[in-house]
Amino acid sequence: MENAFTIAAYVVAAILFILSLGGLSGQESAKRAVWYGIVGMAIAVIATMFGPGSGLWLASLVLIAGGAAVGYQLATKVEMTQMPELVAIMHSLVGLAAVFVGFNADLMINYIGGIYEAEGLVMGAVDAGGVTAIGLPKEVYEGLSSFGQLIAKKSSVEIGILRVELVLGIWIGAVTFTGSVIAYAKLAGSSSKLPFDIDTSAKKLPGGHLLNAGAAALSVILLIMYLGGSGSWALVLLTLAGLFIGYHLIMGIGGADMPVVVSMLNSYSGWAAAAIGFSLGNDLLIVVGALVGSSGAILSYIMCKAMNRSFVSVILGGFGGPAGEQMAVEGEQIAIEADGVATALNEADSVVIIPGYGMAVAQAQQGVAELTRKLRAAGKTVRFAIHPVAGRLPGHMNVLLAEAKVPYDIVLEMDEINDDFPDTDVAIVIGSNDIVNPAAQDDPNSPIAGMPVLECWKAKQVFVSKRGQGTGYSGIENPLFFKDNTRMFYGDAKASIDKLLPMID
Repeated sequence: MENAFTIAAYVVAAILFILSLGGLSGQESAKRAVWYGIVGMAIAVIATMFGPGSGLWLASLVLIAGGAAVGYQLATKVEMTQMPELVAIMHSLVGLAAVFVGFNADLMINYIGGIYEAEGLVMGAVDAGGVTAIGLPKEVYEGLSSFGQLIAKKSSVEIGILRVELVLGIWIGAVTFTGSVIAYAKLAGSSSKLPFDIDTSAKKLPGGHLLNAGAAALSVILLIMYLGGSGSWALVLLTLAGLFIGYHLIMGIGGADMPVVVSMLNSYSGWAAAAIGFSLGNDLLIVVGALVGSSGAILSYIMCKAMNRSFVSVILGGFGGPAGEQMAVEGEQIAIEADGVATALNEADSVVIIPGYGMAVAQAQQGVAELTRKLRAAGKTVRFAIHPVAGRLPGHMNVLLAEAKVPYDIVLEMDEINDDFPDTDVAIVIGSNDIVNPAAQDDPNSPIAGMPVLECWKAKQVFVSKRGQGTGYSGIENPLFFKDNTRMFYGDAKASIDKLLPMID
């Protein structure tokens, strides 16, 4: 009866997780989807803690409470623009958990095997009737943990399968751990609080992809050796190989592809969780891990399509990317003050605003919304241009604009508005970089070559609100800033917009 209750709870939790994943795809349903996830997780935790085979539930409760307290503090303090990097670092914890569970399973198998050997028995033996011959004294068996009892009842074939599962969990977890840490560092930049700095551009060690292939081949050899009975030392070396692959793969991917990377790491963490579920015999972990793993992979594929990137190339660390010399940027950046921008806006009939990471960091969305209201009140056509991928992830621009009560019918996707730029009087770029970089079209050797971008340079005038002259996540210069019809409106985006507002008629 107790087991039936746990299974039913797991089914309900799995359904809620599916509803949560589905609801997150739409802005209107996102809030409800989050609550589905919260309730589903609560049901899963309660069912796991008090269901069959549970142990040390009080200690588990204390640890969960401690984790909840830490999570609450992080969630309430983190800026929306920091969510991608927070997600990345959370993935690293899932990967690390998979590694620990895998090693724990290996230690437990060896421990139970030692007990069988001391009793003069063979672990995994099966009697003539096909039933696992436990053979352990009752007091010895009952003294084992629930996980130990689970292993003690497995046949030799099942133990072999468990060894394969734990190896996969350890390897995927190791790749996820270091990959997520590097992704976090690339997203966070100087604010990562790590003891080392990470360049946002693609970096590879000498040998590049051969090193990755060699580490992968070594992992397969170590897997075979471990299954052949070589001992736990093979697991340690396999873990090190996985840690290296995770580090080197993500280091080899440029910052412009970080949205895809975060999604792929989400997928890896899901598969790692599924592997943990197989090792622990937890059906919910298997189902949810598979859901997260498959949805993350599908989303990554969709994002690659939207950005005209090769899915295989990205997940393999930029394999086959451009290797030639990038085009030199000619010209100079010309600055402009608020009064010049105001004059152009007052004279314009049509305006397109392109919000980006800088707007989110500066929390300038309220000022942008007020600017929009003033311009529309003056009879001007004002619209927003949103990139299908890169313009959404850092701070979720569409969400920020919705919070500022910008009418959603004037927030348009790239494909809807790119053809209108030649007829636009003024384009205002607020903190965007790579998504408005013409090098994606003009330079086949650019790290962002082929990526669809917002063609704002085709507008009659372009004003770029930017804190400084730094590059974007791709680590390359933006030729847009040097074009004859572009003026640089330097300064904090919020302060710049606030200065501009009183000058608008």
